[in-house]
Amino acid sequence: MPQFEVNINGKNYAIACDEGQEEHIERLAGYVKVRVEELVESVGQIGDARLLLMASLLVSDELSDAYAELAAGQSDEKGGDSESSAEKLERLAQQAETIAARLEAS
Repeated sequence: MPQFEVNINGKNYAIACDEGQEEHIERLAGYVKVRVEELVESVGQIGDARLLLMASLLVSDELSDAYAELAAGQSDEKGGDSESSAEKLERLAQQAETIAARLEAS
């Protein structure tokens, strides 16, 4: 299993991933890094765990908007609802909170 490091807010984090996923994970980490840098500019250094949690919530909000747009498009086509998108967003938010709690504990 490949392992590499990503640097976010001046700290290196070791990341393991499936074979062939390195570039994808690095792109995602780069996106998170940019979001954290934007937060540091606006709220200052408030701790890695809080910054990562806030970045996770911002990304989750973007994902929620994307799910809502997708669900609206599917509703127009099929007459469906967006409940599954809300459940996915809730699960992602819970995962973000779990990660933040682990980071604060370390």
